[in-house]
Amino acid sequence: MRDPDRHTIETTGHVAVASPGYAEELRARLRGELLLPTDPGYDPARHVYNGMIDKRPSAIARVADVADVIACVDCAREEGIALAVRGGGHNVAGLGTVDGGLVVDLGRIRGVHVDPRSATVRVGGGCVWGEVDHATHAFGLAVPNGVFSTTGVGGLTLGGGTGYLTRAFGLTIDNLLEAELVLADGRVVTASADANADLFWALRGGGGNFGVVTSFLFRAHPVTTVVGGSTFWPMELAEAALSGFQRLLSEAPVELGGFFAFACVPPVPAFPEELHGRNASGAVWCFNGPRDAFDRLVAPLLGEAEPLVHAVHEMPFPALQSMFDPLGPAGLQHYWRADYMPALSPDAIRAHARLGGTLPTRLSQVHLYPVTGAAGRVGPSATAYRHRDAVWSQTIIGTAAEPAGVAGLRQWVGDCHAALHPYSVGAAYVNFLMEEGDERVRAAYGGNFTG
Repeated sequence: MRDPDRHTIETTGHVAVASPGYAEELRARLRGELLLPTDPGYDPARHVYNGMIDKRPSAIARVADVADVIACVDCAREEGIALAVRGGGHNVAGLGTVDGGLVVDLGRIRGVHVDPRSATVRVGGGCVWGEVDHATHAFGLAVPNGVFSTTGVGGLTLGGGTGYLTRAFGLTIDNLLEAELVLADGRVVTASADANADLFWALRGGGGNFGVVTSFLFRAHPVTTVVGGSTFWPMELAEAALSGFQRLLSEAPVELGGFFAFACVPPVPAFPEELHGRNASGAVWCFNGPRDAFDRLVAPLLGEAEPLVHAVHEMPFPALQSMFDPLGPAGLQHYWRADYMPALSPDAIRAHARLGGTLPTRLSQVHLYPVTGAAGRVGPSATAYRHRDAVWSQTIIGTAAEPAGVAGLRQWVGDCHAALHPYSVGAAYVNFLMEEGDERVRAAYGGNFTG
């Protein structure tokens, strides 16, 4: 029975403060660490990837094991407070934290075990993808994931998981074999095709609302050295480049992946210094095959649209996965909008090229991720992830280094989304959604929302 005099959470100003009884009782149940607003480490611990998110939980539990997770879930239920789960903290909407509630930080549950005989890998709920890439690469394997090594395994997986290997091997959820999770009533269950199948269906794209996932079991695939890197075209060739890229992927084998972007050429040694900061259109490549085969595939595109720079090399897959990490450190200000797109019409290509040339900051970008190939061969109702008939998962990324630029980002992102949304299927990838209301969430799942 809850004692209202002892177990309360009070909010003073903007800072949520847990009562002494609440904190002492939870701390006594944990092997890990409990941080309160009065603790020295609280402020750095409450920050997530998006610097625009400024939430203040009543407590942050850095859990050590599954038993700690159970204690936190039980406590949140008994206290009647909101609970947020943080894996890598990369979610731009800030779903890994909550004002006034309890954050379960899984960052210490990080084990990765690869079984090369079965080509499977078991991953702790607090891992980031770079840790998985490191472990699997030693065995010549990889699990399809995203495009940053710092992204959390849990968040990316539960929303679907798109990235470099999507065309070849499907979404991350298409390679999920099993998940262990703590339910809202504190029970620990396993979800797979053979156990708790309905829950397993929901976990594959349904987001993090069904429990706290403490471990994942994935199928891995033979991936060692890939051909990766970037090609940039001047903005006056953006229409030709995007049109050619779309045609190339529609005809190429699924081993060719990557994404298309409108971005400023990053200031890195791979690109000539005179191009640094220049607004351009570009392709980021990932080809799971030999260099000569890649060169033959892309030669027609390079011939019809001469690039500013074509910086492509053979490299270990983890090197490609971590290539852009330095360009997206935690703490930047992010404001995003997104949509799924069908095959782009000439008008849609023209609109993307026009708006892609109006980036408000050197950090802002527009991305088009292909979700075809193996990802499109799964039925729309086979998993909670619905939009298997989309060709592109598009995201409009407004990014600034300082809060002063946020108003301009919101305006630019909103204007771009309003102009491009009519070309979309009317829905967006759930991992790219900000706080946009129930209607957008329902659209993300289509008929699967209640099915």
